Amino acid sequence: MKLIDLAAARSGDKNDICNIGVLANSLEHYHLLKEHLTAEKVKAHFGNLIKGKVVRYEWDALEALNFVCYEALDGGASRSLRVDTLGKNFSSHLLRMELEI
Repeated sequence: MKLIDLAAARSGDKNDICNIGVLANSLEHYHLLKEHLTAEKVKAHFGNLIKGKVVRYEWDALEALNFVCYEALDGGASRSLRVDTLGKNFSSHLLRMELEI
């Protein structure tokens, strides 16, 4: 099942850190996300784009997960040679992730 079928997402950046918020479509989907969408799976999904750690925070009141991805933007906008260094496109890429549920 693709993550986009369970949730919406938004992302942004600050320096070399990308922040991805994943908001479940329902309480049932939130419970599935808490069980199956781990920080390790998010890091693996992005491969070598994220060189540092990924930390997951749970926001039960919002039925949302927040992933903070360190060393994810090749040094940040002023240092990177990537065409698009901003973290805004990370949420779209994460929503393509497939989860086995």
